Amino acid sequence: MSKHKIIVPIRGMHCRSCEMLIEKKLGEIPEVERTNSNWKKGEVEIFYSSQRPNNHEIEEAIRSAGYSIGRSDKKYLVSSNPSDYKDLGVAMLFILGFWLILKNFGLTNINFGSGGGENGLSVVFLVGITAGLSTCMALVGGLVLGLSTRHAEKHPEATTAEKFRPHLFFNLGRIIFFLIFGGILGSFGSVFQLSGLILGILTLLVGVVMLVMGLQLIEIFPILNGLKLTLPKSLAKIFGVQNDQKEYSHKGSMMLGALTFFLPCGFTQAMQLYAVSTGSFVSGSLIMATFALGTTPGLLGIGGITSVVKGIFAKRFFKFAGLLVIIFSFFNISAGATLAGWKTKNISQNSGEASEVCDAESGEQEVCTGENKSETKTENVFDSSAQVIQTTYDRTKGLQPNVLSAKINVPVKIIVDVKETEYGCMSTIMIPGLHNKYEFLKKGAKIELSFTPTKKGEYQITCAMGVPHGSIKIN
Repeated sequence: MSKHKIIVPIRGMHCRSCEMLIEKKLGEIPEVERTNSNWKKGEVEIFYSSQRPNNHEIEEAIRSAGYSIGRSDKKYLVSSNPSDYKDLGVAMLFILGFWLILKNFGLTNINFGSGGGENGLSVVFLVGITAGLSTCMALVGGLVLGLSTRHAEKHPEATTAEKFRPHLFFNLGRIIFFLIFGGILGSFGSVFQLSGLILGILTLLVGVVMLVMGLQLIEIFPILNGLKLTLPKSLAKIFGVQNDQKEYSHKGSMMLGALTFFLPCGFTQAMQLYAVSTGSFVSGSLIMATFALGTTPGLLGIGGITSVVKGIFAKRFFKFAGLLVIIFSFFNISAGATLAGWKTKNISQNSGEASEVCDAESGEQEVCTGENKSETKTENVFDSSAQVIQTTYDRTKGLQPNVLSAKINVPVKIIVDVKETEYGCMSTIMIPGLHNKYEFLKKGAKIELSFTPTKKGEYQITCAMGVPHGSIKIN
């Protein structure tokens, strides 16, 4: 039983992976019986019985793990370092220039919340790149280095290309199993179809997690760096995070890559929430596989490509990435509020102007026009029990007409004639606050959205991720 204890302050710890790295190195000292590190306190407890460990050995062990002895600077609410704000300003200028270029080519209408569509997947890929060069590397990077070390020990004669194999198999395992597990999460959301409120809360959580991650990356609020979403050390050890002494194998490398699905950083957890909220096996698979693919450059490049992202360039790159993540988080928070029914606009009886409006009026034929769209005639009638609004949907024009109007306290039926099957989250349609269950848009189907409005206002017609299809005004 350990009788004595040494407390050593450690500078540079920021997650549980740091704790395990330090404990492993200190555990190699013969006199050390056990250790207990705490990244939040920035210290490690070293226990021994009779002979005290040599101070030089302790310092060397900590240094070899990539840390140093000493207390970290106190974390303040707001950074007082002028260079942080200078770098943030540079990042803002890059984003402004990037946005102006997109605007010049007419590419600014991106559905940031659409996890399953092409634009949405590009955002997921960008989030993956950011995660692979920042938070994911803190935990997963240790696994990659452990794998490559074991492979190098087993094959000392291997060429540079052969030494790269562990990285390839590890990331291949990540992508394949993220694809599978993402589909399972999407199916879970489909079997237990989530209400608009639950979808909204999930999307809000995604936005909040991404907001915190973005604020951490820009390094203006140092106090936020203490917020980490990681597994307890005991569970991490069960999953093999610390076990880098095993014999190397390609199969083991792939399986370890697969298990990183359960060792998530905040970005991974945000993408997992996305996958659940799509309610689709295909969309969930695409989201998680695209995210894993995005993390690949950073994880493949540990000791290689990532050596380029260092120094002042790294600081500015992470601020640029952090600002983009913050922007995406605002879109998710807005979409979440819409899905939860918290963004309904109150309107007066006379508010009726819109780019393309169809009213449910008895026996009338309404002409619907919209900007840059051809005229569309849609017949809107009352049947014996409800207001009936006829619409169509195709992938090119979307919902036609896309702005509707109906009367309060009278049952409404919106019939959507689906001309083409949509994919991703845009394959669903719902009206948060009126028709909270999402329906799937499948070619040849006539989707019926039935409800009785009891409150005046303008309601968004959205997909299951809050991306707008159109709106309906209740007068």
